[in-house]
Amino acid sequence: MRFADEIVTQSEKMNEQLDRRGFIKLAGLFSLGLASSRYAPFQNLYSPEKDIHNILIVVFDAFTAHNMSLYGYPRDTTPNINRLAKRAIVYHNHYAGGNYTTPGTASLLTGTLPWTHRAFGFNETVDKEFLQKNIFHVFSQYFRIAYTHNPVADTIIRQLNKDIDDYTHPEKLYLFGNRFINFLFHNDPDTADLAWARMIKKKEEGYSYSLFLSYLYQEYIRHKTENIHKNFPRGLPFTNVDNYYNLEDAINWLIVKLTEVPTPYLGYFHFLPPHRPYSTRQDFYLRFSYDGYKSKNKPEHLFSLHKAPSFLNKIRTQYDEYLLFIDAEFGRLFDYLEQNGLLENTLLILTSDHGEMFERGIAYHITPVLFQPLLHIPLLIFEPGRKSREDVYASTSAIDVLPTLLHITGQDIPGYCEGEVLPPYKPQSPKHDRSIFCLEAKNNPKYSPLKQASVSLVKNQFKLVYYSGYQALEETGDLIELYDIQNDPEELENLYPTRKGIGDELLNIVKAKLVEVNAPYV
Repeated sequence: MRFADEIVTQSEKMNEQLDRRGFIKLAGLFSLGLASSRYAPFQNLYSPEKDIHNILIVVFDAFTAHNMSLYGYPRDTTPNINRLAKRAIVYHNHYAGGNYTTPGTASLLTGTLPWTHRAFGFNETVDKEFLQKNIFHVFSQYFRIAYTHNPVADTIIRQLNKDIDDYTHPEKLYLFGNRFINFLFHNDPDTADLAWARMIKKKEEGYSYSLFLSYLYQEYIRHKTENIHKNFPRGLPFTNVDNYYNLEDAINWLIVKLTEVPTPYLGYFHFLPPHRPYSTRQDFYLRFSYDGYKSKNKPEHLFSLHKAPSFLNKIRTQYDEYLLFIDAEFGRLFDYLEQNGLLENTLLILTSDHGEMFERGIAYHITPVLFQPLLHIPLLIFEPGRKSREDVYASTSAIDVLPTLLHITGQDIPGYCEGEVLPPYKPQSPKHDRSIFCLEAKNNPKYSPLKQASVSLVKNQFKLVYYSGYQALEETGDLIELYDIQNDPEELENLYPTRKGIGDELLNIVKAKLVEVNAPYV
């Protein structure tokens, strides 16, 4: 077991030796020692002016605003965020760039839409021009830190690694994983991961290339997670079959990280919860399971996965209980940072890369559809010293975050940014009728015209969704949906057949945009 002991993570040792409160008490002392050694070369690198803030971006994956009590959801899923929002700028109509991780993350990091950065295929990278057009590059005078649990988001972060001063591999915060193999083959981690998985890990089909080693590996995992599993009745959260992690460990690690790095810093921390599996902590297990709440029963969509309403209500409830865990850990992070003075000169952003869906026969987010639960994501900005809440109801986009941060920190906004400075930093007229786009095109070749795609356009109170090129549309032709999301927020009535005037006006905007973005690839 010597090899196994070598790959036990620091977070697992913490679970064995310290409870959460004890860890926090020691975090400050622990970090002082690290700061004096590990980051010594950086201590005098920057001379920040008083008006330059640290920037801390916290992303929770698949975090839909649709299921947050902050935004009016009937279940009290976000009590801590509700409490903290009293001192935040709260954006009520904020949209992701895409409906899953790759386009959503890339849009947030580049300030551009998927048809511009071209990262819309699964696990795709951004176009090479964005190696110098991203949040890490433009904040070069800051100490830049990045981490994500999500291997798909990590594909993009690793691509931008040249402009990141402190990059941490996802496996750092997995309870165990492929760290040994990645250490040996650090120049080719993707191939090494695949080889390790095929040889050792039992995949969903139940086999591996080495039955003997696979059995030992599974027994090792069972032994190492036995005590931790008691706190997670639905099992430990994981990604890629058996890369288990604990959000509490990640928050503890982040607290230490923020007490040791030089300032000013730009930190991007993208945690996988509440992405499935919805493995909430014992404290929140079954909290909503017997409350009687059921969501509206909506008719199945053309792209339905034919999931039964009973199944959708069950997993929605599990998701809602998982939100309580995420909410508690964000509240713990915020309270610690505030109590220890770490927010006095730090701008904190809470958001997501995309949402999650439990309706119309569709579960999760791998789908061509672009309904509100997938696109409507939270955005809260916590400014140093802010004591009151400000609500913004204008439609905003993930691509607005980068130009807004540049504006706040007194820097020029590069011309490639497609977003706008968010209100209230740049007040906008109540009549501002901006177009907010979102794209789903995971099966379209990267450098080809967008022929198989879903495009949504939000403008004023209306939202148009245009579906084209899918096999399901071969007989009927393109599918067009129009919703009045102000008066019909659940998107129950497709108005396109009866409101052709406004529908065709928005459709022409979408088609003109597609002609524009397709031109270089025709």
